[in-house]
Amino acid sequence: MIRIVSVKFRTAGKQYDFLCNSLELNAQDQVIVETDRGQSLGTVVAAPQERKPTQAPDKLKKVLRLATANDINMAKQSEAKEQTAFEFCKQRIQSRNMDMKLVRAEYLFDASKVIFYFTADGRVDFRDLVKDLAHHFHTRIEMRQIGVRDEAKITGGLGICGRALCCCTFLVNFAPVSVKMAKEQNLALNPNKISGQCGRLLCCLNYEYETYREQRKTLPKCGRKVMHEGLESMVVAHNVLAQKVTVRREDNVSIEVTVDQLEAFDKSAEKQPSPSPSPTPKTRSRQNTGRRQSPRKPATAQENKDRTPQPKPQPKPQPKPQPVEISDGDQPARKKSRRRPRRRPANSKPSGDKNG
Repeated sequence: MIRIVSVKFRTAGKQYDFLCNSLELNAQDQVIVETDRGQSLGTVVAAPQERKPTQAPDKLKKVLRLATANDINMAKQSEAKEQTAFEFCKQRIQSRNMDMKLVRAEYLFDASKVIFYFTADGRVDFRDLVKDLAHHFHTRIEMRQIGVRDEAKITGGLGICGRALCCCTFLVNFAPVSVKMAKEQNLALNPNKISGQCGRLLCCLNYEYETYREQRKTLPKCGRKVMHEGLESMVVAHNVLAQKVTVRREDNVSIEVTVDQLEAFDKSAEKQPSPSPSPTPKTRSRQNTGRRQSPRKPATAQENKDRTPQPKPQPKPQPKPQPVEISDGDQPARKKSRRRPRRRPANSKPSGDKNG
């Protein structure tokens, strides 16, 4: 267990853990901390606590000291310089006709670097712009591209509800928002009403989404048939927060009722067309002789053997005919020799047999 304090650098910025050792700190104290980009002025979120760190202790940065009046004055002077740097950079972007929008200029606490935040549709070649800025400010320059949501978080403003934007007051991380969340809350899918200053879907659509999902499970689905006051009805709309539904009865009257006033629809009472009689196969009717038929006896082994198909007898091979011997007097008979047919060439036409 080590002594850790959470510090943030913006009003709705992320909180970072720092080692405070033996420093006595309270909430809303301004401190000078060590960061990756140098010394920075931050605000303590809560009093230090002994707890396990979210990362390895050797990677945690330290709180250097409490901010003095001189440190606070330096921070205010840096804010004044930021506006001048913003105007100069914006002028150079317009003169070079660069397709980018400048959002903010930020000086580090020790004025060792100036960071320019901008938005653009794609990648931008700003090497010549960096040379102009470095030559003018005589310090290190960093160009950082951000998204439209981060732009709204930096610039701030008022939402359609009339209050300050959530992202620049208390919302630290951006959660994904989809059109499904607006449909679940029965909101009109009008882009002007469900989109924020950044042009994306409102972050507040995510606040009550889970509540609507849980409450909707207790209501019958739209299109389901129910019974209301003995009349067949259909659910056409939901009022999730009031736990009411709008039903259209069979007399074409729509009425909003609670779930307790509905009855389950009896499917057996629904009129169904009588099925046409299917043709029955013709079967051979047995004549009723008035005698009781005795049960069939099981077949014996001999009967089963007789019923098994017997293999067909194979025909016997016929002997080949012997050559006929022709005798002439006392001379021995000679076997008649078979004449081998002549082989025709491939290109020759067929012709009749010739006797040699």
